[in-house]
Amino acid sequence: MKDHRLKIGITQGDINGISYEVILKTLFDPRVYESCTPILYGSPKVVAYHRKALNLGSFNLNAIRNAEEAHTKRANLINVLDDNVRVELGKSTPQAGEASLLSLKAAIKDLKENKIDALVTGPINKNNIQSEEFQFAGHTEYLRDEFKAPEALMLMVSDVVKVAVVTGHVPLSKVASLITVDRILSKLRILNQSMLTDFAVRSPKIALLALNPHAGDGGVIGREEIDIIIPAIEKAKQEGILAFGPFAADGFFGSDSFKKFDAVLAMYHDQGLVPFKTLVFEDGVNFTAGLPIVRTSPAHGTAYELVGLDKASESSFRQALYLACDIFRNRAEYKQLTSNPMKSMDTTNI
Repeated sequence: MKDHRLKIGITQGDINGISYEVILKTLFDPRVYESCTPILYGSPKVVAYHRKALNLGSFNLNAIRNAEEAHTKRANLINVLDDNVRVELGKSTPQAGEASLLSLKAAIKDLKENKIDALVTGPINKNNIQSEEFQFAGHTEYLRDEFKAPEALMLMVSDVVKVAVVTGHVPLSKVASLITVDRILSKLRILNQSMLTDFAVRSPKIALLALNPHAGDGGVIGREEIDIIIPAIEKAKQEGILAFGPFAADGFFGSDSFKKFDAVLAMYHDQGLVPFKTLVFEDGVNFTAGLPIVRTSPAHGTAYELVGLDKASESSFRQALYLACDIFRNRAEYKQLTSNPMKSMDTTNI
């Protein structure tokens, strides 16, 4: 019988950050291989360096040349770096940025060629990865460009709450000018569809946060709610999207109102991510909705200050790995359920 275990590609992220620590700690648990076949796009030299720092003993990855050779019950490693790679724990270096991009490009190539089923990205340093080949604010924007998606949505996921953002990696000074009816509607449509296809939620209820304090207080503290957000909500409802709000962000999270909704759409990055990470920092996952492929990542960064101390929690990365598997299967099931919808019966002559 053919093994249908999903092949999940893993990018190494910044080789000097905690990415390798959370990856290796996750793959050290044999229960992982019951769900998927992990393939790390990295370096045996870097693995050995971090394994020694973490005192993981005899744990080894199965070296392969391509994804087709992956062992279904082992952690697999495709070498994307040369032996001259230099690891400098806890430091941001140009070479670490280059290594991050090499890993990402190799995994994306295999994803496009259907050699792997989904992607989990290790945390990168958004500064040292910048180059002529990578001029993006982060993974979300790069993947949207690579897969020619018209739009993408940063969606933070946990069992407690799911939070998306209208504006992602942009300066706070530009947020208000980017809040438009069309942009809110675009993000709402992606979020609603993702709830249906990726998370198997029927008739998802989505809460929208206000931009201004106290939801603008009827226009006293800003008119974006009246002129932009409420009209966007009304148009979304006309499309059959169950959108509600706008809610003042502080009271919405402080009163646990978020528990009444399947997802939340925040207006800007920190408005959504601060409460999300406060509630579920260790178990939260970053998912890029709106792409034709499945990509997840842990909800934390490189955390240079923790490197080599064996203090980084692998929980978020582990959840990202399992979520990638779940979403891939949910999409396949949704496609199967909707591929041949039952035709309406003509009862005019009955």
